[in-house]
Amino acid sequence: MPSIASSSIVQFKNCRLVRGRTIVKDDFWVRGGRIINPEPVFFEEKVQADLTVDCHDALICPGFIDIQINGGYGYDFSSDLDKLEEGVSTVAKGILSTGVTSFCPTVVTSPSSVYHEVLPRLKRTPGGKEGAGILGIHLEGPFISPEKKGAHPPEFIQKIEGIDKVHDIYGNLDNVGLITIAPELPGALEVIHHLRSKGIKVSVGHSNGNLEDGEAAVNNGASFITHLFNAMLPFHHRDPGLVGLLTSQRINQPVHYGIIADGIHTHPAALRIAHRTHPKGVVLVTDAMAAMGLGEGHHHIGQMEVLVKGQKAQLVGTNTLAGAIVTMDSCVRHFIKEAGVTVVEAIEAATLHPAQVMGMDHLKGTLDFGSDADFLLLSDKGPLKVLNTFIGGECVYAAPGAHCIEYTQQRPLEEKVFS
Repeated sequence: MPSIASSSIVQFKNCRLVRGRTIVKDDFWVRGGRIINPEPVFFEEKVQADLTVDCHDALICPGFIDIQINGGYGYDFSSDLDKLEEGVSTVAKGILSTGVTSFCPTVVTSPSSVYHEVLPRLKRTPGGKEGAGILGIHLEGPFISPEKKGAHPPEFIQKIEGIDKVHDIYGNLDNVGLITIAPELPGALEVIHHLRSKGIKVSVGHSNGNLEDGEAAVNNGASFITHLFNAMLPFHHRDPGLVGLLTSQRINQPVHYGIIADGIHTHPAALRIAHRTHPKGVVLVTDAMAAMGLGEGHHHIGQMEVLVKGQKAQLVGTNTLAGAIVTMDSCVRHFIKEAGVTVVEAIEAATLHPAQVMGMDHLKGTLDFGSDADFLLLSDKGPLKVLNTFIGGECVYAAPGAHCIEYTQQRPLEEKVFS
């Protein structure tokens, strides 16, 4: 594909767009890494497109956003410290084929020394040909419930003893976007309020807390639930636990919730219950670990050894699930099939909603004018398939055999067509 000057206007034609919670037939315009409104270009600047792309009726949607991913392709973000940059680069590049244009590398419960080494090295990046962009680190632990530890090593789980303790354990939080905390821990509410005042999003999860604990956390600034149904009290009709946050009338803001739609972590009926209860809150996450993209065998997540058999990753010698090996495009397809949602609903769960969680929906997760030109061309003639991935208006991935990207130069660059 030809390289495109930053000032060039590219028109995508013969396409359908996921825009305004529906699918519309329209052209799509990009310039300078942003999605633009063509009308001012025509009537005020008096220019037309430099290049056109015939999409052959492909579906254009925002790039997928994964806000919980522990690693992949043989790399783990919490333990492979000697090759951390190599691992992040490999994962960022690999997930382009799955439609992910932005992600939150996730660090699970670890020794304090790991946080002090990893956090300064996982910097926010805009993404591009080198790989998907980083929106900020997701710290999943160590301030979690020992009773709901999941695949987190119990020896590194910490009590909350105040804000100073949190900063001592983590070190510098400049690169952190999201932190998962068990809301029932003594001192949790003060810490949640403090983190939100610093612009860090807070999620409740790995928790033995009840609904009141969750409501107090949300009213102090928490806005997300980490992998709903997993590592938390099960729903009970006299105390629905954190699941009850989906319908609570005692919280000052609606919450979003993560769902691992891999056919293993969450039963199809539970997917349907969650979505039909609070459809605007569902966020698809992979919770992928080092085995994603590889296959069966022994792998690791953080400090724990994992055995992958079939599509299931479990701590060695136990039945405890240890992350997933699913990809985001597969989650979207599974969600459509098993939850009975529309294509638009599934796509928004992987785009708009995670962008809202991270406070980035003014730039990502939509095809609105002025948004970053991070988008996908999809084939929806059958199960959804990623044909092309774009970041900042530049094609960074093309599927084998994908022929829907054909640039045609309209005019010499910078030439005015009206006088």
